[in-house]
Amino acid sequence: MTKSTPLMEQYLSIKKKYLDAVLFFRMGDFYEMFYDDARVASEVLGLTLTSRAHGKAADVPLAGFPHHSVDQYLSKMLNAGYRVAICEQVEDPKKAKGIVKRAVLEVITPGTATSDNVIEASANNYLLSLVAHKECLGMAGIDVSTGEFFLTEGDSGPVISQAQSLNPREILIPVEQGESIKPLIKWAQKPLFTQVEDYYFSYEYAYNTLIEHFKTVSLKGFGCEEYHAGISAAGAALKYLQSIQDGKLGHVQKLSVLNLSNYMILDNVTRRNLEILAPINENNPQGCLLSVLDRTVTRMGARLLKSWLIMPLLDKNTIQKRHQAVGELRDDFNRRDTFISILKKVNDIERITSKINANRANGRDVRGLCDSLKLMPDIIQNLQGCDAQLLCESRDKMRPLEDLTAEIDKTLVDDPPVALTEGGLIRDGYDPELDELRKLSRSGKQWIRELQEEERKRTGIPSIRINYNKIFGYYIEVTKTHLSKVPPHYIRKQTLVNAERFITPEMKEHEEQILNAEESIVQKEQELFQKLRARIAEETASLQNNANIIAHLDVFCSFAQIAQENDYCKPKITDGSDLVLVESRHPVVEKLLPPGEPFIPNDHSMSPPEEQIHIITGPNMAGKSTFLRH
Repeated sequence: MTKSTPLMEQYLSIKKKYLDAVLFFRMGDFYEMFYDDARVASEVLGLTLTSRAHGKAADVPLAGFPHHSVDQYLSKMLNAGYRVAICEQVEDPKKAKGIVKRAVLEVITPGTATSDNVIEASANNYLLSLVAHKECLGMAGIDVSTGEFFLTEGDSGPVISQAQSLNPREILIPVEQGESIKPLIKWAQKPLFTQVEDYYFSYEYAYNTLIEHFKTVSLKGFGCEEYHAGISAAGAALKYLQSIQDGKLGHVQKLSVLNLSNYMILDNVTRRNLEILAPINENNPQGCLLSVLDRTVTRMGARLLKSWLIMPLLDKNTIQKRHQAVGELRDDFNRRDTFISILKKVNDIERITSKINANRANGRDVRGLCDSLKLMPDIIQNLQGCDAQLLCESRDKMRPLEDLTAEIDKTLVDDPPVALTEGGLIRDGYDPELDELRKLSRSGKQWIRELQEEERKRTGIPSIRINYNKIFGYYIEVTKTHLSKVPPHYIRKQTLVNAERFITPEMKEHEEQILNAEESIVQKEQELFQKLRARIAEETASLQNNANIIAHLDVFCSFAQIAQENDYCKPKITDGSDLVLVESRHPVVEKLLPPGEPFIPNDHSMSPPEEQIHIITGPNMAGKSTFLRH
């Protein structure tokens, strides 16, 4: 039997635990893939497939890419329907004895991705869970990037139609029911199916998974106790996420019931023909309802608008409350314009909060959150004097979180770096120990700068430069024209084409002080930043509450602005089944007409059972199809 190298033995032992995923194996500044993973990556990612001998083993197929490009390649892998296991070096290579320790820190699937560079900013990224239970189908949905979590159950037809409208990236199903549930998904673009152990879906196990996560004694507070199939699906989804997210689900703080009777269930054909989110003609992206109605200025509002369009309300009171809010903002354009100018400055609080709970938020995320929270008092102020019920509720429920913003301001610099290892993250004066370390580092660097001037004068070499790199540390560079002037105590380290590089014992001593201080600075800053993230995570419920309010205000303002610009009127909603349209215009067709060509309004009336069938006749181009699209 051919013997492999220690590195390849390490790789194979890790890969054995993740046979269903493509393993991104960190090696220095690259992620490498081997064997079948390399072949898959070569095809999906367009990487060159090479090979390398490992010890006495035969050549091993190999493909790789620079670590800083991971989001780009991860996105391609997920879009192609693959799971990816990210294996990192978990110890400092400089301190490693033998092979650097490595471990898989996260497994990412299409339905569990959260990175801004991998998922769409203005759309939810749903993982759904489906299970057949007695005579109904249970469904749960979760968006890990926002913390949204819901369940429902019912006949398979409506549940599957609702599932499709959510456009999930991944669907969990029990192994035992795989062959019976998969045929129900007759969609043009099928999501990734993930089959998990049947016990994940057992009612008792799922129930316990949920109450342990939410730290409750029951699910009564969520109003879902009677949804046995839905609970089975929800518990399975949560357990699956716990198994691959390493417990980073603190932002999933509530479970809601999606009552299908409150919404009009639109099947795939209806949604497509009505061109709600996308046009039938892909070459004309403006030919859909979303393109007409979307004037949202926040990502949270954009996501909420899409969810409203695919789930039309059936509850008269809720519809009228929304109309009241939109109507007030339509008429009070000064208030609306103020809202829009404020909301344009608000970052994606919802997803930043999720990243904070998952320990993925960097300094710029936290600074963006802080800057957004500073706008909350302005929003509350602008809501003063409103009459619409939903606007008044928004004013009363919003939390300014002024103590939190003050703490972030006190801790974090105004313009933090992207990477947590770059330094310069925490303000001077915040932590005495950090200030001392910075003082030591700065004095050491100042000594290096002064040394350069001293050496130029002492040696008479005006071109002497003292630089730094990761391999040699600090070094003195002398051009070859001045080598004859180099003092005897200089120690040669490297020869270049036009220069030589040297070190001195004295310089090395100061270098060690500087590097030790800088390493301690980075460690201390990360420690302080982790404490700040933990403090922010304590306010997750309030942050999500504010994000929800902002999303609603954004959509209300979008509707109000469109209504004013296009002269839309508020419809009268009744409990009956009569449909009466007077001089109605199709919002999408009207926008697609050539400039200056008016839309011809239509009247339309249907009153079941007396008048429920219309026969549409007329020559070509007379407007039959437009009338039907109404």
